[in-house]
Amino acid sequence: MKLPIILDVEASGFGRGSYPIEIGIARADASTCAFLIQPCAEWTHWDPKAELLHGISRERLMREGYPVRDVAQWLNDELGDCRLAYSDSWGFDNTWVSLLFDCASLLPRFRLESLRRLLNEQQLERWMSTKEAMIDSASIRRHRAGEDARLLQLTYERTLSGTD
Repeated sequence: MKLPIILDVEASGFGRGSYPIEIGIARADASTCAFLIQPCAEWTHWDPKAELLHGISRERLMREGYPVRDVAQWLNDELGDCRLAYSDSWGFDNTWVSLLFDCASLLPRFRLESLRRLLNEQQLERWMSTKEAMIDSASIRRHRAGEDARLLQLTYERTLSGTD
């Protein structure tokens, strides 16, 4: 079975002024990849509560992050052929991906869709309990983009098979 490509974004905060700080994907072959992002000069919002959640400091982004153009180009290289990725937080993630591409002065060569579009009624009913079981059993480090993308992909696969 070919798995859907899942994209996840960690951000500087939860509301207005927030921006992407890490983008990760879980590929169709179940491998993952993620990159920290150096904030653009105009990206100044920082929410300490968000940092507590993901554990990534702004200083670390400045030190270890990749320039926005490099991350946007990587996404286009990764997703340009399949032209489609899915997100469980489409409203936020789509906004942050758009902000990344805008700052990079590039156009995305892929579309981001809501993961819910892939789920049937039975999957929706089992989603939360299955996801919690996966968190407990898969020893995934939460709130990091690559691992969260893989968690969503594993949850999708498990709900598809009907086993929790």
